Amino acid sequence: MHLGLVTYNLAKDWDIPTIIEKCTATGFEGVELRTTHAHGVEVSLGPEERHRVKLQFENSPIQLVGLGSIFEYHSPEPETVRRNIEGTKEYVKLAHDVGAPGVKVRPNGFPPPEAGVPREKTLEQIGLALRECGEFAKDYGVEIRLEVHGPETCKLPYIHQIMEIADHDNVFVCWNSNQTDVDENGSVERNFNLVKDKIRLVHITELYREEYPWRELFGLLKASGYQGFCLAEIPESSEPERLMRYYRALFKAYGGD
Repeated sequence: MHLGLVTYNLAKDWDIPTIIEKCTATGFEGVELRTTHAHGVEVSLGPEERHRVKLQFENSPIQLVGLGSIFEYHSPEPETVRRNIEGTKEYVKLAHDVGAPGVKVRPNGFPPPEAGVPREKTLEQIGLALRECGEFAKDYGVEIRLEVHGPETCKLPYIHQIMEIADHDNVFVCWNSNQTDVDENGSVERNFNLVKDKIRLVHITELYREEYPWRELFGLLKASGYQGFCLAEIPESSEPERLMRYYRALFKAYGGD
């Protein structure tokens, strides 16, 4: 497996040259660029700017693992869902142009009870939106990656159900290392098995958190044949390179490398 970085939040103020420089110096191999951050990789970029982003990564040892969007499809308002679907499609085009192999999207909870929308309906709505986005993205050679995210929707049985509804070979899961993954026995295996065949990206958080079974997670990933990226999603630091070196050492010690 490979260690990389999510620009949320440690690298939120870094431009692309800085991201490449610091990842190279600390042994990180890739990066997912989160929307709204200082690197400025957004749909507003023109063709030449997109090509320039692509070349910066192609001419470096750092892999552009994906783009991290905040598009979501759970709203009870159809026009909001449609706007998010169309926004995803534009982001897919951006990913294609800058050389990113995937786009991260998310569920972000269920509508409030007063909206009167059954959860089953919301899950179906999210799944069908993902199917449409996955089909569109396939023509661009870009994966759609559903982050395990949001109040309640972060629970793996719901993610499993969404993926079954989406039922598309270009829609995958981004494991997010939430505490809700962990069962009453302190294990993630039961929840991991619900989606293990669809995991295409992994977000990992603070590795010092002993309440999360990191060693078990990395073992399960390896046993499943996963050879992709585990991306550190950690807070900013006044000593980022020092933190990144320690983080990589702990990742390796836990068996992630």
